[in-house]
Amino acid sequence: MVTKYFAKPILDGRFWILEEDGRKLGTICKQEDRRYMFSCDTGTMIFDNQRQLQSKFNGSWMWGSTLDDIEESPKVLKEVSVYDYPSKFKAYNQIFDVQKKLPLFTKSKKSKSLYCAGYYIIKFEKGWVRSFCPKMLTLDRYPFKGPFRTQLEMKQELANANKSTY
Repeated sequence: MVTKYFAKPILDGRFWILEEDGRKLGTICKQEDRRYMFSCDTGTMIFDNQRQLQSKFNGSWMWGSTLDDIEESPKVLKEVSVYDYPSKFKAYNQIFDVQKKLPLFTKSKKSKSLYCAGYYIIKFEKGWVRSFCPKMLTLDRYPFKGPFRTQLEMKQELANANKSTY
């Protein structure tokens, strides 16, 4: 069986969490000199390039970069929907909040953390940000627009929100 590695983006193009079959191995940082630094519990290793880094770990690799890569993420389940809105997780305890008009779910049967299915734009201090399946807590704390069924709808609304900001 081939080991699957996924570099989950934290800072786009600069910092990732490396996961092996869904388990965290360590972090990868792309340095100013374009070398890659891998840090884990046992220490730190420097690699001259991405190919050298990947050859250290035998298996198939997938690098995430932005929200546009959601469909390729290993955690994404195909055809998962919560009240006709897309979800990147297997959804448990599905509820539709009628007052807020939000499709809600938890990631496990016993979980108390609610997530909102679909695409959203959320207004933080520095401006509007795209989000996919955010926590309900985040939407309670910040102004948002959504849910949207597709990335295209979300991107159109984001463009409109950014136009009205200026």
